[in-house]
Amino acid sequence: MSLSPSSRPLRVVLCPWLAFGHMLPYLELAERLASRGHRVSYVSTPRNLARLPPLRRHAGSIDLVPLPLPRVEGLPAGAESTNDVPGDRLQPLWEAFDGLAAPFAEFLRAACAAGGGNRPDWVLADTFHHWAPAAAREHGVPCAVLMPTAALIAALACGARDHAELAAASIYEHPIAVCRGGEPPAGMPRYEWDRNAPLLSGQGGASGMSMGRRLSLTLERCTIAAMRSCPEWELGAFPLAAALLGKPLVPLGLLPPSPDGGRAAGTHRDDATARWLDAQPPKSVVYVALGSEVPLRVELVHELAHGLELAGTRFLWALRKPRGVADADVLPAGFQERTGGRGLVTMGWVPQIAILAHDAVGAFLTHCGRNSLTEGLLYGHPLIMLPITGDQGPNARFMAGRKVGMQVARNEDDGSFDRHGIENAIRAVMVEEDTRRIFVANALKMQEFVADEDLQERYIDEFVQKLRSYITDGN
Repeated sequence: MSLSPSSRPLRVVLCPWLAFGHMLPYLELAERLASRGHRVSYVSTPRNLARLPPLRRHAGSIDLVPLPLPRVEGLPAGAESTNDVPGDRLQPLWEAFDGLAAPFAEFLRAACAAGGGNRPDWVLADTFHHWAPAAAREHGVPCAVLMPTAALIAALACGARDHAELAAASIYEHPIAVCRGGEPPAGMPRYEWDRNAPLLSGQGGASGMSMGRRLSLTLERCTIAAMRSCPEWELGAFPLAAALLGKPLVPLGLLPPSPDGGRAAGTHRDDATARWLDAQPPKSVVYVALGSEVPLRVELVHELAHGLELAGTRFLWALRKPRGVADADVLPAGFQERTGGRGLVTMGWVPQIAILAHDAVGAFLTHCGRNSLTEGLLYGHPLIMLPITGDQGPNARFMAGRKVGMQVARNEDDGSFDRHGIENAIRAVMVEEDTRRIFVANALKMQEFVADEDLQERYIDEFVQKLRSYITDGN
């Protein structure tokens, strides 16, 4: 006798976008689904799959499915992720990504035809995979879209005139309801709008399709939306995003890194950065990491360096080297000699979770990507916020609103910053007792639910129940 849909294991196809900021948390989701007895097909390209960390547990329930990335003109050999391509030259990667539509459709066709209980119950498609729900619909498989942060959706919607207007204009019909007269939504600085609006709404986007159009098509073709977020994390933004999407929105929780395995805090104890931290006093070090995909211009790297020097605190800087700059010119002349007694700069890979878990770290200077925010607050660190692109600006504003840290002052028109803005933010978070006390207390409040394993696991359980609720014996 076959099991009922309410009790049998689910078979889920998971398709993350070609960026490690997406692939890693959704690998975490795959492992959490597998830990509940479900079967996951995790779909990406061969080189991306090879670069993932080893599966920690339940590896037998997760199939890594390689789809060959088509070769297109202008895409460097071996480039399969956003980490392999400069941020201003992503067009060929988008074109190759759209070429995955045919192999994905063939994979799904074969999976649905295989029989023996191998037919997928759900496809979970990342934001830009407009071709994945189209293929799923052809085979009668429901699809959920993995949405960007509620902070970004809410920020874009702030330009609409009233709530009735928002309710009438869902995101998938008007992905940025918002661009009235080319003006940024309330609270969004001009430089952030100027960077994001062309990507979201421009007609000359990747493969002739804007990111906003990709998002809206994916959402329109899906049954439900899921988001790596929860109301506790984004407060009023989450219900606003739910109202805007026009589809049921299910929180996944934050998918914080698990405390065991290759990504754990206790590993990499022999790493040079960990050994350097061992020699520093407790809570004395600012950890500086602005992500691996959008390096700062060299002149801004210099301003950040001068700001660290002026602030006078200890620091560990995981620096992404700007492209085309000689090693000798990346940092200001004499900087490392002047700060060598209290600072360490590394341009290689660092074990970020192990660093954030170290007792010597007292604050996190971050670009406010979702992974970094989750990891920093998992260990209760107050934040010095320097967002660069995408959803990082809205994320930073939400965190600033919760008083878990301070944003670095920026030029409203071009987003530049100077050494004094860096110095002032670091000193407010690390040195000045009155403000540091507030930021630390609020970061610890955030830590309470980020590190609440029962809460995070409950969101996964509720997500699974939502998936089950759409499945019938005929599926």
